[in-house]
Amino acid sequence: MAIKIFVDQGHNPQNPNAGAEANGVREQDITYDIGVRLAALLGNDPNFEVRLSRNSPQEQLGTSNATSLQARVYEANTWGADFFISLHCNSSSNTSASGSEAYVYSEGTQAYTMGQRILEGLHDMTGLANRGVFIRPSLYVLRATSMPSVLVEMGYITNLGDLYLLTNDPESFARGIYRGIRLYYGFVQ
Repeated sequence: MAIKIFVDQGHNPQNPNAGAEANGVREQDITYDIGVRLAALLGNDPNFEVRLSRNSPQEQLGTSNATSLQARVYEANTWGADFFISLHCNSSSNTSASGSEAYVYSEGTQAYTMGQRILEGLHDMTGLANRGVFIRPSLYVLRATSMPSVLVEMGYITNLGDLYLLTNDPESFARGIYRGIRLYYGFVQ
C-alpha cells in the first residue's frame, strides 16, 4: 500500500495568509512551484501517493489566517495522510542568514527524524547549510494534524544566495525533500 504524503505549499496567493516578500519575490509563489515539483516526484514513485494543499497558483484557502491553516489540516486529516510536509521560505532582517531548517511538534518523534532526513536531502541537493530541527508546538499545522508533520523552511528569501537558488533551481529543493522522504522510509536512491 502506498505511503500517503500531503504536501502543503505554505501561504495563499494573496491575503489572508500571504507569505513573506523580499527582493520582489513572494514566498507563496516559491512554495507553490516547489510543491508541484515535489508532488510530481512522489507521484512517479510507486511507493507514494501524494496530494497538494494548493492545486493551482491562484487557489486561495480559507477566508482568514486561521481558516487557511484549518483548510490545509482538514484536507490532510480527512484523506488520512501518513505524513504532512509544509513548505515555507524563511525571512530575516539579517540578510546574511542562510540555510534550511525544519520545525516539528516535539522531539524524539517520527516527525523529528523526518525533519532531519529532509534537511540532509536539502543540503545534499542545494548545498545550503543545515540549520537543524526546532521544536515549535505552537504552530497550528504541527499540532492540529493527526499524522506526523514537518514544516520545512527551505531557505531565506531575504538572502540573495538562497533566493537565487530558490527561484532559479527550484527542482533541487524538490529533489532534496524527496530524497529526504525516501531516506526516512529506507528507499535509498
